[in-house]
Amino acid sequence: MKRKQSNKAFYEQKLNVIIEFINNNLDSKIDVKTLAEMSHFSPFHFHRITRALLGEPIGAYISRTRLETAAKIIRYSSEDIESIAYRVGFETPSSLSKAFKNYFGVSPTEYRKNKLFTFKKTNIMKTTLNIKKPKIEDIDDKQCLYYRMQGAYQTLDYASAWEKLWGQVKAQKLFTKGIQMIGLPHDDPKVTDDNKIRYDACLIIHKDAKPTGDIGIKTIKGGQFAVFLYQGSYKYIAEVYDYIFNDWLLNNNYELRDAPVRERYISHPDRVVEEKLKTEFYIPVK
Repeated sequence: MKRKQSNKAFYEQKLNVIIEFINNNLDSKIDVKTLAEMSHFSPFHFHRITRALLGEPIGAYISRTRLETAAKIIRYSSEDIESIAYRVGFETPSSLSKAFKNYFGVSPTEYRKNKLFTFKKTNIMKTTLNIKKPKIEDIDDKQCLYYRMQGAYQTLDYASAWEKLWGQVKAQKLFTKGIQMIGLPHDDPKVTDDNKIRYDACLIIHKDAKPTGDIGIKTIKGGQFAVFLYQGSYKYIAEVYDYIFNDWLLNNNYELRDAPVRERYISHPDRVVEEKLKTEFYIPVK
């Protein structure tokens, strides 16, 4: 019996499930055989298909994700290296140190010293970015439709992603009040190579939906967030993050939680002039 969707769409739907499992279980042993069983592919086909879709072997993806997650925690928190090693799935701190140095060229301790504290506050940021003082909010879990993209943030086809998502809202009759447009930028461009950067375009929905092809369904975990309201062009988003992480975070008692940041797009860029666009930045804190 012929499937209604293309092979690529079918495989991407299964890949979404696998990637979410990896991201949510970095502190545990991730068995490739288990991932293959989750995908319903034989181990032989599983490796070929995931390599084609990810652009690298699944084992390399898991290792890289562990190391880049460790780098972000080291960079933006004061948590000790030993605890970080266990959080991202290394059996010993020394095994993290060895793998980290092989990948980044420096030890975790050197990375923290040279990367975390080298940024200086700049008056330019304070005078050019319209950012309000953050509110600390507890956010509930949210159900969403999502479409995953990969590549440098400034090169992604966001318009096409939102068109796909709103198309599913129409096709599955999901429209209600309160649908929100959320972006999940999973990776830090200062840590991850441009071609490996991941971004999820998400629509928060309030009805049951079904995944279809490269459009997935997942729950965005809630928790405590520092919520910044920024008004201005999307082209300054990198500078907004520089301010948040290199100025605000280093001068507060909050630390990052191990969860993605998120962006809520309040304004529609086709209806609002560029300098009046409103965006909320949700920074997971504890």
